Amino acid sequence: MTSAETSRRRAIFDSGTRTGAWMQSAWCVVAAFGTYACMYGFRKPFTAGTYPDAGNTVDFKVWLVAAQVMGYTVSKFAGIRVIAEMRPEHRTRVLLGLIGVAELALLLFAWIPAPWNTVCLFLNGLPLGMVFGLVLGFLEGRKLTEAFVAGLCASFILADGFTKSVGAKLLALGVPGPWMPFTAGLVFLLPLLGFTWMLQQIPPPTLQDKEARSERTPMLRSERLAFLKRHGLGLGLVILAYLLVTVVRSLRADFAPEIWAALGTKGQPAVFTRSELWVTLGVIAVNGMAVVIRDNRRALLSSFGVSMAGLVLVLAAIAGLRGGLLTGFPFMVLLGLGMYIPYVAVHTTVFERLIALTRDRGNIGYLMYLADAIGYLGYVGVMLVRRLGKADTSFLPYFITLTGAAAIVGIAALAGALLCFRKLRNPNQAA
Repeated sequence: MTSAETSRRRAIFDSGTRTGAWMQSAWCVVAAFGTYACMYGFRKPFTAGTYPDAGNTVDFKVWLVAAQVMGYTVSKFAGIRVIAEMRPEHRTRVLLGLIGVAELALLLFAWIPAPWNTVCLFLNGLPLGMVFGLVLGFLEGRKLTEAFVAGLCASFILADGFTKSVGAKLLALGVPGPWMPFTAGLVFLLPLLGFTWMLQQIPPPTLQDKEARSERTPMLRSERLAFLKRHGLGLGLVILAYLLVTVVRSLRADFAPEIWAALGTKGQPAVFTRSELWVTLGVIAVNGMAVVIRDNRRALLSSFGVSMAGLVLVLAAIAGLRGGLLTGFPFMVLLGLGMYIPYVAVHTTVFERLIALTRDRGNIGYLMYLADAIGYLGYVGVMLVRRLGKADTSFLPYFITLTGAAAIVGIAALAGALLCFRKLRNPNQAA
């Protein structure tokens, strides 16, 4: 990016006043939230369908979800290198190109008969797995990164329910099941273009941002390996907890209609959005407040405590449901809140403050794609084990048991990570 272009973009926001700072913050949050929420319009609406023409609905849907997640997982592994080495000037056109490929795959899904169209969901997930890292690259390495990324993460919490509601509404309007995902993509296409333009206008981090959080640069293979050698044990424990939360939150998202039906709520498309709205508000409030902690070490360690508290809330929600103290709606809200607090903390604070504290050369994109690749690989494994094991279709007891076990192990892993990182200090700070 030329200096003239940088100056032009800064002029959009920076008037040297508090108003200019607020405008830039609002712009960043809206641009990131909108872009990634629209991406979900190309990814999630198909899960609102039941596909009775394919035979056993639950079995076929398991294969559809698994196929898309497999594509998403392959994309995450590729992103460990691609996103880590992505240059800022290439982000926008790569993002739009990936969305175009995903929508083409949904068109093929409508044309090709079941079950052969399952492969189209793999092709749909393959490009979409790169989008998060591209959007994240516009936001990291800033004094307000946690607030910006909390807004970004709010999109995949709220949009998960909202886009399913759109899919269910399209079905209610008479759109055929196989054509519904492609049609939903068309609904979100124009807004996506607008929000992506907004992302492109965000100026690079300022000198003050770099002093507070360190400069973010592309990472070569040797630099990635060196980072892992320095922080491998702590990162491994964080990624273990992240894997477990990824599996549970993905099951909750992809099989929301089945879970809600088992809880006694069926045929209400708006319930997806209403429940996730409350989850979104809680997660933003908890994780976004990390920006008030200026000390990078304190913020990093605090994020582990907050994440463990979230998983304790998951266990409390399960106990409340089993004890008859909670009905379906508050259970799903508390469960979502408890799972998403640690999930979003990794996105907003853990990796951001780890790089800021150590001043290691790198970027969040590399660490997030390393964690996401392992997390989604674990989810694929769970899906295949359940399918190939010919588990019964009573999904709720299976889901609750797995969620409780994941919460317990996740708490232990996060406690271990806290112990690993508690002695870290800024290398530029006097002892």
